[in-house]
Amino acid sequence: MLRGFAVVSSIFFYSPAVQGSLYLDHLLFQMKRDSGYSTTAEQQKQAEKLWDALKVTACVLGTGLLIFTALATTASWYVQNLWDALGHFWQTTWLKLYYLFEGKEWTIFFLGAALVPSLAFWCFNGILMVADVTGKPTFITRYRIQLGKNDPVDTKKLRQAIYTALCNQFFISFPMLVLMFYIMKRWGNTFSKELPTFYWFLVELSIFTLIEEILFYYTHRLAHLPLLYKHIHKKHHEWTAPIGVVSIYAHPVEHILSNTLPVMTGPMIMGSHIVSIAAWFSLALITTSISHCGYHLPFLPSPEFHDFHHLKFNQCYGVLGVLDYLHGTDTVFRQTKAYERHRVLLSFTPLSESIPEAPKRAE
Repeated sequence: MLRGFAVVSSIFFYSPAVQGSLYLDHLLFQMKRDSGYSTTAEQQKQAEKLWDALKVTACVLGTGLLIFTALATTASWYVQNLWDALGHFWQTTWLKLYYLFEGKEWTIFFLGAALVPSLAFWCFNGILMVADVTGKPTFITRYRIQLGKNDPVDTKKLRQAIYTALCNQFFISFPMLVLMFYIMKRWGNTFSKELPTFYWFLVELSIFTLIEEILFYYTHRLAHLPLLYKHIHKKHHEWTAPIGVVSIYAHPVEHILSNTLPVMTGPMIMGSHIVSIAAWFSLALITTSISHCGYHLPFLPSPEFHDFHHLKFNQCYGVLGVLDYLHGTDTVFRQTKAYERHRVLLSFTPLSESIPEAPKRAE
């Protein structure tokens, strides 16, 4: 029986089918083994290439870092020398002005906090009003944000805006500056013969901007409450397509709470020098004029944010947009073409052409 089993087993084992199957298994094993060897070799080659690439990258980055450090050191040396020279120039100029007015603090304060910013405001807006009324020069008017609006501006409305702006300056802003003058005198630094350093002015400017953003945002939102809006803030929103001078076209209460206090508070807290105050007030007035001007001009801050507020009323309450983002009061704005255009224009092609509004659907 065992012998018969052995015979049957030998016949089965040595049959052509079984032999072919065993040979195929042997070939597959050998292919897998060879494949494993080739995969390992390829991995080694890839590792070598990666290592070579890392060495080249390290060499390039290291060289670049050394060159950058050398250039930065050289540049900082030249910048420092430039600032020192400019600092000497401004310090000398300030002392000449100080002695010209014989150190009369009120006269100096009036010139720095009232006259200089007012001249900056009306000179800048004078140019814009020429464009608003005449439609020229086209270099300005071609950058109009709300196409077809104020083209040309209603001269009757413009005269009313100018009259209100002047009244706000003479009968509200200037009396508030008198109060500010006595507050600043208590600090004792405002009329110092030594100017603040440029770096300290930048620190102050950052703090002024932050304080203005906080105070303006919340007083502005408060003014949009139905009762206050109806009796106070609605006057400012008569202009759904604003122009520059409209930046201080407001009800007296609004001019105090939203226009003047947010700008004055920073210098009063910091006890700033009169030169810093003059620069900040001028900058604040020109910036708000740009925000209201109705033109997205090249190389100037974008006015799209506040222009959209005048168009839609319930969006974009702040100056920088930081608090609007945190409170979600810019969500509609972020879904519009105006948001895409809300950037500094670095070319001479109007953004209304490069990023036009979507065509209106036919009803």
